[in-house]
Formats: sequence, structure tokens, C-alpha cells
Amino acid sequence: MPLIPPGLLLDAYRHGYFPMGTEGVDDPEVSWFEPKKRGLLPLDAFHVPHGLRRALKRGEYEIRFDTAFPEVMRACAERAETWINTTIFESYCELHRLNHAHSVEAWHAGKLVGGLYGVHLGGAFFGESMFHRRTDASKVALVALVERLRARGFSLLDTQWVTPHLLQFGAIEISQARYRRMLRDALAVECAF
Repeated sequence: MPLIPPGLLLDAYRHGYFPMGTEGVDDPEVSWFEPKKRGLLPLDAFHVPHGLRRALKRGEYEIRFDTAFPEVMRACAERAETWINTTIFESYCELHRLNHAHSVEAWHAGKLVGGLYGVHLGGAFFGESMFHRRTDASKVALVALVERLRARGFSLLDTQWVTPHLLQFGAIEISQARYRRMLRDALAVECAF
């Protein structure tokens, strides 16, 4: 299987770059990106929409961390168009084995029904993708991620781009220069995921 060397992949994140598959699941090619405008979720201003607050109070999901990383990645790739190809899958599973990539999982009745995964370096978490098979499952996982990052002293939650879905949580777009400064500061802090 093709694999991006872990050192190269982590160094790319340290410098503001990330890879994405180019064609589909079976194509091993990747392209590297550094958006001119970077999306992030400010941890100190994260917004939980009213409807999601009700879902959280119902407590219908069990949150787990790092118990089903490959399964979360596979679920994130189950869409008509995906950038999670074999190279991305194998490379991030290797980062997970090295404790640099993590999953946040929402379980219901013993089944994985939502979650997200990303990369951790210093005080930065780089969100990669999320999925849901039940209403609000990925959103509950995102809230759990933010709570964990806040509790452990993280300062940066990178979302790469701002999407309409992320806007409801307070996502903002910043310049590449500002992002690089925030990234440098976040990398200088040692946080345990």
C-alpha cells in the first residue's frame, strides 16, 4: 500500500500544509494544500446550537476516543466523492499508531453511528473529516472534541476550510499569515490528547 512517510506528513502540518486524495478511493495520488484563507473553530468561542443542546441533554450517544480509528476513516470516505483514498487511509492509520491521529466516536446501542478524526501536534488539532449515520451524532462528537481540547490546554482547532455546516458552531476564516502565527504558537505548547 502507498504511504506518506509519517515524518513528512507531520512536517507538512507543522508548516500549514495537508494532503488530499485526488481522484477517488482506489487512486493512490495525493495533492498538497495550504489554503489562502484558513478555516478554524475558535475554542473559546465555540457555539453549541440550541437544538444540539437538547440532543446533548438526551444523552443518547456514548462518546469514545480512539477505539475505532480505521472504522471512522472508512465511514468518512463513504460518500459519492471522497478525498480519502488508499494513500490517505494508510498514512493516517499509521499516524494513529504513532499517537498523532485520533478519532472521536459517537456510539448508539453498541454501533458506531458518528464521529470525526484528525491530527494532533503540540496544542493544535487538525480536523480532517466527520460522518454521521444518526441525527446529531457527528455534532455530539465535535462537542466532545472541543471539550477535550479545552480541558487539555489546546489553542488551535483547524478545520482547513469554512463550510456552511461549521458556521453554525462559530467557524471563522483567517488569513494565511494569521494562521501561521497561531499555528507557531500552538506548536510551542505540549498538550496530551
